[in-house]
Amino acid sequence: MTDIAALEARLRGLFSDLIGLTLVQAEPDRVVATLRVRPDLCTAGGILHGGAIMAFADTLGAVATVLNIPEGAGTATIESKTNFFRPAPVETTVTGTTTPLNKGRRTQTWETRVTSAEGKLVAVVTQTQMVL
Repeated sequence: MTDIAALEARLRGLFSDLIGLTLVQAEPDRVVATLRVRPDLCTAGGILHGGAIMAFADTLGAVATVLNIPEGAGTATIESKTNFFRPAPVETTVTGTTTPLNKGRRTQTWETRVTSAEGKLVAVVTQTQMVL
């Protein structure tokens, strides 16, 4: 099992820390995290901003890639696509579950399913990470 505390320490002070991402599980084929929908992450309508959803998923894909590359290597997102299905209201919590679509030597592609506390699909993000 991956040391979640070590991963969170690596993220401390970065954008994912700012938005409040909390890692729940981090394995080479599955990364799970939660995000509390705070008012400052919402649109004027009191729903989680699409950019916040994308940033949340982007971080999970990056974490998943880091778990699958050699020590000392880095990663950067080179492509990301998001489908939005339903809103996530303020004061709720969303969960992101990231699984691999392809884990290559030079690129890795991940799918993150963002769900509501009731398990309903909020968004699906597909992203490709370059291995540096």
